[in-house]
Amino acid sequence: MASTSEAARPVVFTTSTPYPLPSQKFMIPTTWKRYQLSQLINKALDLPKPIPFDFLIRGELLRGSLGEWCAERDVGDEETLNIEYIESVMPPQKMSSLPHQDWVSSVSCKIPEHFITGSYDGSIRLFSYSQQLLQTSHLHEAPITSLSIIPQTTSSTDDTTSYLVATASHDLTGLITRLFLSPESKPKTESLASLHLHTSPLASISANSSGTHLLTSSWDSLIGLWDTSIPPSDEIPLEADTTRSSKKRKLAKSGERPKRKAPLQVLKSHTGRVSKVIFGRGEERDEGNGYSCGYDSTVRVWDVESGMCTRTVSASEKPFLDLALMSSQTVLAASTDRTITSYDLRAPTSSILTSSSSMIHPSVPSCITTPSSSPSINNHQFVSGAYDGVVRLWDLRSVKSPISGFKVNEGGKVLCVDWVVGGGGGGKGMVGIGGEGGVEVWQVGMDVSR
Repeated sequence: MASTSEAARPVVFTTSTPYPLPSQKFMIPTTWKRYQLSQLINKALDLPKPIPFDFLIRGELLRGSLGEWCAERDVGDEETLNIEYIESVMPPQKMSSLPHQDWVSSVSCKIPEHFITGSYDGSIRLFSYSQQLLQTSHLHEAPITSLSIIPQTTSSTDDTTSYLVATASHDLTGLITRLFLSPESKPKTESLASLHLHTSPLASISANSSGTHLLTSSWDSLIGLWDTSIPPSDEIPLEADTTRSSKKRKLAKSGERPKRKAPLQVLKSHTGRVSKVIFGRGEERDEGNGYSCGYDSTVRVWDVESGMCTRTVSASEKPFLDLALMSSQTVLAASTDRTITSYDLRAPTSSILTSSSSMIHPSVPSCITTPSSSPSINNHQFVSGAYDGVVRLWDLRSVKSPISGFKVNEGGKVLCVDWVVGGGGGGKGMVGIGGEGGVEVWQVGMDVSR
């Protein structure tokens, strides 16, 4: 393969893609870079349509030539390199911008053909893919901190489809709201139930995969477990609410108002603010678990039915801001120390996997998301947003630097991200990004439709 005058070294290729090569050793010129290696894989596989590949050596993305990589790491000429190839990620492309008058704390791409946002002005907003603002609903008297689509839909005879939306707010409550969508009329909302437990601002709200339950987290160190059914009457008397003024209680007594729900279970173990809580991803062995992180520098795993904390990952002086699941055994947690760290929940001790499992950011990472709607795709990748206004795409097989990054909202703080694979992006990953400058929607990742 290499000429007699050109240095070459032995290489073995591996992959977890659907395009494996037969196990054999190749002699590869040391001057070759990603492009030549990708051509080799395509030619060896005789693929009908060329697929660009990237290459990982010892968990690091190959950026230059093989010779340069080996020289920088003092790798001997006779050593066989084990190179893993992965499908290349196309450069991110901006699709649309959705301006807001106030900061956006939460964004979801999970309603087909629509984006929905939660804002610091206490309102949710519904946008079409054509960037048209369809509906604004003022739900809370304080900033909305989190928004979750409850996976239940119902259709009536007039083609109206409804979705349940859960929101959390600094007004100390959560709210379950029904959103009605009809091709013949303007969208409308109806608030059905308010969630009453917390004595401090709520930080997050999350629905399980079957849409039957919610988890809320708060600055009061508590986590609430709720069902999503709407009670026929208040479960907590209005007079028992000491967090509201007498004037507001009187106003709430008149007219239709959301039914007041009590939690099914209160999860107590955190010793500081609980910044994020989520359910397991719906896998059979994980459907009864919850995962949380907080300012007490811990990540916790819960049996939500019993309310017991079953696992605690402790990290010294690492207040956590957000977390996401890669699988039922691997959790990612973003910290104020400007890192995102991967934790293996199967490890015998509650500790960081290795030093290489921390992904360093120039600024504090505020939010993390893994791809939803298609958990089998990009299962090594996640997206992070940070206070420097940059969104980064990472691959856990190469954690020293992100695969790609792009600045959004004119550099304002990024506060929330949501990533859906498939759907409106022509089969590509679609990332909604919210923060100081409103919302931007970007096309990120490979074309999974081919």
